Amino acid sequence: MIKFIKNFRKDENGAVTVDWVVLTAAVVGLAVAAYTAIEKNTKDLANAAASEISGQDDF
Repeated sequence: MIKFIKNFRKDENGAVTVDWVVLTAAVVGLAVAAYTAIEKNTKDLANAAASEISGQDDF
């Protein structure tokens, strides 16, 4: 049993997998945050442009 515990402690294959899962989750989280910010600002800009255009007098 002691030999199993020592081997388990030395094995780092699972640790690399955990690192990649955490890194991937962080990248996805940042992508979602960036998409949300871009989407909101784009909608605000489109609404401002539409109100400016609709406020212009026709000649």
